[in-house]
Amino acid sequence: MSVHAWGRSPGLFTDLYQITMAQGYFKAGLTSTEACFHLSFRENPFGNGYSLACGLEQALDYLGALSFSATDTAYLATLTGNDGAPLFDEEFLSYLESFRFDGDVDAIPEGTVVFPHEPLVRVSAPIASCQLVETALLNIINFQTLVATKAARVCQAAGGDPVVEFGLRRAQGPDGGLSAARAAFVGGCSGTSNVLAGSVFGIPVSGTHAHSWVMLFPSETEAFRAYAEALPNNATFLVDTYDTLAGVRRAAEEGRRLRERGYEMIGVRIDSGDLAWLSREARAILDEAGLSAARIVASNELDEHLITSLKNQDAAIDFWGVGTKLVTAYDQPALGGVYKLSAVREPGGEWEPRIKVSEQTAKVTTPGVLGVRRYFDETGGLAGDMIYDVTRPPADDPQMIDPADPIRRKRFAAGQRFEDLLVPVVRGGERVYDVPALPAVAERAREQLAALDPSVRRFMNPHSYPVGLERSVHALRMRMIVQARAREGGSAPEGR
Repeated sequence: MSVHAWGRSPGLFTDLYQITMAQGYFKAGLTSTEACFHLSFRENPFGNGYSLACGLEQALDYLGALSFSATDTAYLATLTGNDGAPLFDEEFLSYLESFRFDGDVDAIPEGTVVFPHEPLVRVSAPIASCQLVETALLNIINFQTLVATKAARVCQAAGGDPVVEFGLRRAQGPDGGLSAARAAFVGGCSGTSNVLAGSVFGIPVSGTHAHSWVMLFPSETEAFRAYAEALPNNATFLVDTYDTLAGVRRAAEEGRRLRERGYEMIGVRIDSGDLAWLSREARAILDEAGLSAARIVASNELDEHLITSLKNQDAAIDFWGVGTKLVTAYDQPALGGVYKLSAVREPGGEWEPRIKVSEQTAKVTTPGVLGVRRYFDETGGLAGDMIYDVTRPPADDPQMIDPADPIRRKRFAAGQRFEDLLVPVVRGGERVYDVPALPAVAERAREQLAALDPSVRRFMNPHSYPVGLERSVHALRMRMIVQARAREGGSAPEGR
């Protein structure tokens, strides 16, 4: 779904300080100054060993639609400063009415496994354009990357069993529900209960019936029979309204009646209780009734940890409905992505690197116009990712250095196969990237995950995948840290 689906231009889909800074650039005569920003994140979520990039299609929709309508500028004209005077000048508001994103964007394709500090998106544009798109890009990429990563974990735990996203009623608002359904599909889910997501994104939809259906009828038997009459080709019965195993037996009886009518019962759903024991007992009842093809669907606050536990208990579950803990990315509510300036230039000039220095090592940025080069081993597996400056390609004997521990270094062989992950997606404000169909994105995610070493994919204490700075980038970064602290009168704490 387009990010401006609420029926208006998305210019105001931002934080106030982005617009106040844009006015500052406008009044300072800096609108022609070009800047380079990178969108990245500092830690993998959920204690994971990787993340799964997602949300690029919606980000491109946003950039293509970005504008400020007369209604938008009229609203901005009502805002005042602390003296009661208008916050924005009329000349600047006129500038906004003619504003369109006019820069270049490079991005890592959706469905790619990514790691901390790697730029997922690089924006090179006039400074105001870079600033005005920051909030929306973070909003879109952060959330979908987070949910896609959670979905990949859940689907890994399910071990190839179908997983359907069931979380719309617990999602963070209507758009959160749509975005989560899309990201969950990229992460490996086979479908969603969200009918709008099915319509908008082409995701297969799936569902059963609620406890209220059973409770409406005088008996469970009558409820199942009425449902089978109404939807004989969609008969999955929710069996735990009263007594789960008695419900399974009644569902089996209705399954035999359906077969006599030329239909097959899809299965039963269990939404409470001891899912491991109940599923095994239910399997025995269904098999005894000659319904061995009937599936057992489980729901009820599932996540990757509970699914792993149920698998270890030999639960007879064929199909997993995962809701709240998937769409809300439990128990990490945000990815923590950031968008940082790394270089500036005047039109036609050379890029000048910029750096942000912090007392927290993880918050020190990397200067330059950055790309990510992924190296592969002889089997096609992922060998390591090097962050480099695209204006100074790596040498023939590439070496990367861990910015958090300069002693940790990794060399790649001359001629070793690699792929540059960021690809052009927007040039001069025009989209130049053919967005893959969503099933193709999901397939890319599956291939990417399969190429990861199992030690990186494990849930507990995953192996740290090698990511580092190309040696000249690392040297520049260290030099600029020292210069920035000296220039601003600061100093590194003793021993650092």
